[in-house]
This record gives sequence, structure tokens and C-alpha cells, in this order.
Amino acid sequence: MNNLVSVMYIVAFGMFIYGLMGLTGPKTAVRGNKIAAVGMAIAVIATLIHIRDTSNWIIIVLGLVVGVVLGVPPARRTKMTAMPQLVALFNGVGGGTVALIAWSEFLETSGFSDFHGEPGPTSPVIIGSLFAAIIGSISFWGSLIAFLKLQETLPGRPITVGKLQQPLNAILLIAAVAAAVIIGIGASDGGVSQLWILVVLVAAGILGLTVVLPIGGADMPVVISLLNALTGLSAAAAGLALDNTAMIVAGMIVGASGTILTNLMAKAMNRSIPAIVAGGFGGGGVAAAAGDGGERTVTATSAADAAIQMAYANQVIVVPGYGLAVAQAQHAVKDMAKLLEAKGVEVKYAIHPVAGRMPGHMNVLLAEADVSYDAMKEMDDINDEFARTDVTLVIGANDVTNPAARNDPSSPIHGMPILNVDQSKSVIVLKRSMNSGFAGIDNPLFFATGTSMLFGDAKKSVSEVTEELKAL
Repeated sequence: MNNLVSVMYIVAFGMFIYGLMGLTGPKTAVRGNKIAAVGMAIAVIATLIHIRDTSNWIIIVLGLVVGVVLGVPPARRTKMTAMPQLVALFNGVGGGTVALIAWSEFLETSGFSDFHGEPGPTSPVIIGSLFAAIIGSISFWGSLIAFLKLQETLPGRPITVGKLQQPLNAILLIAAVAAAVIIGIGASDGGVSQLWILVVLVAAGILGLTVVLPIGGADMPVVISLLNALTGLSAAAAGLALDNTAMIVAGMIVGASGTILTNLMAKAMNRSIPAIVAGGFGGGGVAAAAGDGGERTVTATSAADAAIQMAYANQVIVVPGYGLAVAQAQHAVKDMAKLLEAKGVEVKYAIHPVAGRMPGHMNVLLAEADVSYDAMKEMDDINDEFARTDVTLVIGANDVTNPAARNDPSSPIHGMPILNVDQSKSVIVLKRSMNSGFAGIDNPLFFATGTSMLFGDAKKSVSEVTEELKAL
């Protein structure tokens, strides 16, 4: 029986890895997700077989049913505009579950002193359990704040306690680690009071709140990725404590992939992960454009003028942002692109690594509208093309097209790599209003010569442009 369980786990791990490989591109992402889901189902069955006390099966199956009932409806009904919030929430639930497992094991084993019925647990088991409790609690409460910021229930700007922010975080971390050390020492001396595990969970939970609250909206994609990595690592640590191979492998896969993604996104913003965690960027005060000495004016345009510009262009680059997601304009953009391509215009899509509210947000939206993956160009691959592009159509992308990041040393985003939209011969920006982006920073591109603004709902505006193209 043990050999069967081992084989099933190996098959499940292989499917996890193969499914993850499929997530590298929109064309294979759905299939990869399904493969990984089947792998998880096999791992669950293997775990049930491994548990010889069938009386526990009822509780496990009941938990699965509750999870399906609570998880499937929002996953099916949530629109792509709210998908980042859902990802943050689901990720937080995973971290919270790991923290609860650690707490449960502490209570079940009298402070780890009789772990799994064996006196004197090994140091890796104790350390794994306490690590899972700390990181899982941080991940849950931090993800909850990320969810509320993305949902705009909390403001996207940094929320801090001023100069006391970092000392407060340090004190909370020290408190959580100190309580964990006390538990670890007491585990070999007959157990410790339940008070200490509560100190670990509460201090780590408050730390999760105080770490994410000061982080502004522009950094939320990186925060989601970082918290996802933490949840994976905490699950792996819990797997070590529970001697559950499936949790160890799955947790390490999530933790490793999340860490790599977080690092890549931080590099894309030209910021270090410690600087992001320190907070203070994204959602701060409005930064004026460099050289702004008086009132600035914008040039408004119409759907007809935009259609004429693009119809007679050699190349058009579409820059999608969160405004495209809000308006659900991806299908309208695809229809417009088909008309332009029929007229001999080359259409490409420029994707900034942190556009939208989560990693890969824009890629998923465009893939949903059957936009060719080959037409989606990453920032490093497309930036040199803007200088020879006739028209760039910016749809709700604010911060990732802001030339202040390149030209204004006083800007909060100075040094962040951006899409070189301002180098295009003509720029058309689709926006509802002149409000700043999620980072709360003014964009001088909107006032530049060669830029015109097409105000209104993005989907409606693109549809109007499409109708005008049909008439040409």
C-alpha cells in the first residue's frame, strides 16, 4: 500500500510540474491548469489511502466539499477586472490554513512535546511548524490587506505610522521569533503554555498588516507575487512538520516559482524587494511634470480622427492597462485590430511586466479575446519599435507609460523602466478622465505635443473607432 501511495505522489508531482510549465504562455495556460488540478486530485486520493484511520475520511471529505462550495462560485463568476483581488484572497486563505494547521498541531501535541505520539520531536519538525505558523499568518493578513486595497475598500496610497513604521515591524518580528524560540525550547522540556503560540500567530498577523499597509497600489502586483511565494514556503514547512511529501513538493514549487516571479517583477520596476517591502511608493502624492511652469492643456480627439490616423499608419502599437480590464474592451480591441490588419496595418501589443493589478493580467485578457501570442510583445522586445511607430494607442495604462520615470529625478517612480510610448509619432490615449493612475502620480505624456485624448469608456470608444474604420 505504501508503494502505491508513493507512486501516486510521484505522478501528482510530475503533473504539478508539467502543469506549471503550461502556465508560461496563454495558449497552454488552461491546459496546464487542468493538468495541475488532476495532479492535486491524485495527491488527495493518495493522502486518503495513506490515512489508515478511515474515521478521519469524513472530516477530510467534508472539508473538500466546503472548499468546493466556497471556491468554485466566485472563481466562475468573478470578472477579469476583479481577478487580482480573487487571487490575493485565495492566496491568503492558503496561508491562513497553514497557520491554523500549525496551531492545531501545537494543541494536539501539548506544545509539540508529544509530536505524532513520539516524545522529543526533532529540531526540523519544531522549526518547520513554527516557521509555517509565522509565515502563514503573515501571508493571510497581508493578503487580506492586498485584497482590500485592490478592491479599493482601503485607499491605494501607502498607510504608515511615519518614522515608527520600520521599528514597529522590527518589534513585531522579534516578538514572533522570540515566542517561537520559547516554544522550541519548551518542546523538549515537557511543553509550554498555549499563550506562546498565540503570541506567535498574533504578532505575525499584525506584522502582515503593518508590512502591506505602507505599500502603495503601484506595487500591488509584486506584493501579490511575494505573498504567494511566502504561502508556498509556509506550506512546504508545514509538510515537513506533518511528514507530508505532497505538501513539501507542492509548497516548494509554489514558493520557488513565486520567488522567481517576484524577483523578475522587481527588476522590471528597477526596485529591490526590500525597498518594496519597506513601502512608501505607489499611491503617494501627485507628482507634477518636469518643467511644468503653468497651466497645461490637453488635446482632445474624436473616434473619427483616431480611425483616420490608424487607417493610414504602417504600424500601430496597442498598450493595454487596467482601463482595458475595467471596460472589458479586449474583444473590441481585437475587432478593431482585424480591420486595421485587413487594411495592411501591422498591429502589435506592448505589455509592461506590471501592467494591470497582477502578474500577466494583460496577457490573460488579450488571450481571452484570441489575440495572437506572437503579437504580444514584452517591454524589452517592443521599446525600440516605438520610435518608428506611427500611432500608439494607450488604453488606460498610466504609470507604465509615464515619461517622468525616465526624465524627472524628483518623480517617485524615477528609474522605473517604462514603455517608450512618448517616442511614437502620434499617441492616442483612451481614458475616462484626467485622473491619475493607481500610483497616484501625474503623467506628463497626456499633455505632450503629439498626444491626443479620446475620453470615454474604453470599450465604447474602441467600438466607435471600429465603426469609423468600416466607413473608410
